Amino acid sequence: MKNTVFFLSLLFVLVSCKRDTKTTSKNTHSKSQKAEFSIVIHGGAGMMKKDNFSPEKQKAYKEKLEEAIRVGYDILNDGGTSLDAVQKTINILEDSPLFNAGKGAVFTNEGTNEHDASIMDGKTLNAGASAGTKTVKNPINLARAIMNKSPHVMLAREGAETFAKEQGLDIVRPAYFYTEKSMKALERVKASENKKTTSLYDETLKASKFGTVGCAALDKHGNLAAGTSTGGMTNKRWGRIGDSPLIGAGTYANNNTCAVSSTGWGEYFIRGMVAYDISALMAYKNLSLKEAAKEVIQNKLPSLDNGQGNGGIIAVDSYGNVAMEFNTSGMFRATMNDKGELYVGIFKN
Repeated sequence: MKNTVFFLSLLFVLVSCKRDTKTTSKNTHSKSQKAEFSIVIHGGAGMMKKDNFSPEKQKAYKEKLEEAIRVGYDILNDGGTSLDAVQKTINILEDSPLFNAGKGAVFTNEGTNEHDASIMDGKTLNAGASAGTKTVKNPINLARAIMNKSPHVMLAREGAETFAKEQGLDIVRPAYFYTEKSMKALERVKASENKKTTSLYDETLKASKFGTVGCAALDKHGNLAAGTSTGGMTNKRWGRIGDSPLIGAGTYANNNTCAVSSTGWGEYFIRGMVAYDISALMAYKNLSLKEAAKEVIQNKLPSLDNGQGNGGIIAVDSYGNVAMEFNTSGMFRATMNDKGELYVGIFKN
């Protein structure tokens, strides 16, 4: 009897160990698989129809995405930090009128441009963010300055602009941010509000809620960083703030898991704490980056308000693995690895 009990106990221990080993090996990368560095960017996710993008238009977006990511790639390849790579890469996208950030920011209901941004250091969990600024040329630079040179995480509106001036950041007149494309988008949204019985109303309003730029990177020192910058939502009112400047929703970075930048309908990304949720699934459920991103973006987010949680994320983990997950018809995106391999995409397929 004693021998039988001993045998059964030993068998139970062996089976348990085998089960634990399988669970761990499934999501654990060997050091030999770790990339020296990696970078991924997005220029916003949304309901993009191929018919609305001429070959020339697609070429313009892809060229700008490539230009931006190569800036970050060169920094990382030369041994620079992930924070510098994230900031300088986003600067390129902020300076382009193609994307809803910086120069290309959309208009509020009052016909102004209001910018939000955030950045996070995966090594220290330090972060900086700004919201509702109107004169700071590159909001991601302000977010970095808030992280490095203030005791705070987030500054908003007039106070944030005062801080930006004190730090010597580039200040521009509000007219700098004017683009014909963004003004026409505001006019379409306002016009559609008067035709609520048409399908155009639903499509136009959905399209008005998307648009952000972001970057996530792993450097040669093993440090992760992420940043996000946006002009927010077309026709937004009452000082609305989305997820982009909110740590844990629009941006998150932790060397133990991943670095994430979000893009989509901000209200749902805030409610879902999307960026942090992906990191938490990796930390507490031992999911891989790919598994965690898919669970949040394809399952958890769309479950909010009968499928209204639309958008996507880009992310990189501590081994250099990249995720570009979205539940919309498209997301401007690009990635490069330590071998110099480049991928640029717009549509889902």
